[in-house]
Amino acid sequence: MTPADVRRALARAAGAPVEVRSLGAGAYGAVVEEPQVVAERMRSAAGVLGVEVSGAFLTVRVAPEGVVSGILAEGNSYGDKGFVGPAGWSDRPRTFENPGFRVRYAFARSFWVGEWARELGVRGGDVSGRNEELLLLGALGELPGRADQARRERQALPLVRFLVRLGDIYHDFFERYPAVPKGDEKPGAVHAARVTLASVVGIALGNGMKMIGETPRERI
Repeated sequence: MTPADVRRALARAAGAPVEVRSLGAGAYGAVVEEPQVVAERMRSAAGVLGVEVSGAFLTVRVAPEGVVSGILAEGNSYGDKGFVGPAGWSDRPRTFENPGFRVRYAFARSFWVGEWARELGVRGGDVSGRNEELLLLGALGELPGRADQARRERQALPLVRFLVRLGDIYHDFFERYPAVPKGDEKPGAVHAARVTLASVVGIALGNGMKMIGETPRERI
């Protein structure tokens, strides 16, 4: 179940559009009227693993890897709310002390994973929600909500902070869990999944950067 599927299912269950935000890998939250009624309807929706109610707040749990198929399906439209304001990032220094550099470099890294994988014949594969993937999957699901927040508050800051955090999470993932086999290592399902993750990270970062007036670049 993709983030868009969750939003549509909640809107149907509530009988009105609902503001949905990501709470982590495979978890989405929303404030609704008649929460018990909406929760009961959501529990019967295909792909919903569980629904928790706390006052008027619903937590909907789905398979965490659903965000990947959602991003791939939506592509350049994923989370896109149009221009929400400038980030105010400087081009230099091109070091990790500069948050703008970290985001730009994370996008470039995600792009080059795809290029290196093609050269080695490693195709993207299914993401199954392995433990090391969960933090990244949870962050990827936040883009639509942070873009909505930036649009609603008429300032780019919520989206800017999100992009920096997503970039930092991906840098850590990239360095700890290589997508491309090293040395005599044979490519396997885990590498294929990481190639797919690099692709969706690139989509999310690229879309977010465009919303703050940044041009995503493969080289910096």
